Amino acid sequence: MAPNLEGHVALVTGASRGIGRAVALRLAAEGVKVAVNYNSGEAPAQQLVDKISAQGGEALPLQADVAEEAQVKSMVAQVRKQWGRVDILVNNAGIRKDRLLMRMTTREWDDPINVNLRGAFFCTKAVLPLMVRQRRGRIINMSSVVGVAGNPGQANYAASKAALIGLTKSVAKEVARRNITANALAPGYILTGMVEELSDDLKQMILDRVPMNRLGVPEDIAGVVAFLCTDEAGYITGQVIRVDGGLAI
Repeated sequence: MAPNLEGHVALVTGASRGIGRAVALRLAAEGVKVAVNYNSGEAPAQQLVDKISAQGGEALPLQADVAEEAQVKSMVAQVRKQWGRVDILVNNAGIRKDRLLMRMTTREWDDPINVNLRGAFFCTKAVLPLMVRQRRGRIINMSSVVGVAGNPGQANYAASKAALIGLTKSVAKEVARRNITANALAPGYILTGMVEELSDDLKQMILDRVPMNRLGVPEDIAGVVAFLCTDEAGYITGQVIRVDGGLAI
């Protein structure tokens, strides 16, 4: 188990499935109280909360569209009312609207930017005053290997994930003196709903590019998140950590 996390409070956005779900479960296993944010997945979010509770943890389901500032403010206020603090923010909520740039509509460009980037901005802005008062905080932004290297048909998604890296580095510099760290993870191809939808041929093409010759699983990401939340990771900030099986080497 990761030390130092017992009794801390985390807000994990987009936590009803995939990487967010794995992160919420891992943090709860470390004794963290977890606010489980979801937008439309009420049933899986409640199932996750029930599972955490059954394992002796504490969790709270919170519906909010992170692209809407008023909803984010209300969500953070609920977390504060429930537990009085926020120690960890994991900006995981994200969407894709894949299309070649020359065919991409303005709406298809805007939607990933609004959720992936604007949502992280709203959530970070909402929790920072609490972390500053506490003089401790951990902010982890879920970028992507696509945000580092780009990908055809994903200019909108890649732009949002690359911008998250810039946001991470800037926030890290702004709040470092308050014992608050901000880091980004850049996952490779992780076995979530998005990847499972790919054809077998495309999955094989991906595997051929991954030196470890396997796709990642959400737990690969959750373990790194848990470490970054500890005191042992307190001197790590402004970093982009690739968790991709060597894909970006």
